[in-house]
Amino acid sequence: MHIQRSIERHQLPYYLKVFNRITDKPMGYLGNVSLDGLLLISQLPLLVGARFDMRLKIPGHDTPRYIDFSATCQWSCEDVTPGYYASGFSLLAPPADYVEMVDALRH
Repeated sequence: MHIQRSIERHQLPYYLKVFNRITDKPMGYLGNVSLDGLLLISQLPLLVGARFDMRLKIPGHDTPRYIDFSATCQWSCEDVTPGYYASGFSLLAPPADYVEMVDALRH
C-alpha cells in the first residue's frame, strides 16, 4: 500500500549520526527530517511499530549539543545502497530543539 506523502521533508547536505539515547550506541544516520518525522539510514533493519529513544549529537565549537527525542518506526526496507536499510519514523511530540533544527534547515 503506497500512501501519498503530504509532509515536506528536508534533505540534509551531510548526515548526522543518530544514537540510542539509553545505550549511546550508534543507530544510523539521518537521511531527511520534517516536523513530524525522519528517515534513518542504518546497517540493520529496525522493528516496525517499536518506539525508540534517540539522540542527535549536533557538532559544536566546544562540546556537542544533544537533541533527545522518542520516535516510532513506521516502516523499514532495504536502501538503494547495498548493505543499508532505510527506516521511516514518526515523532509524536518533537522537542523544541528538534523543531528549531528543522526550522533552521528550511532557511
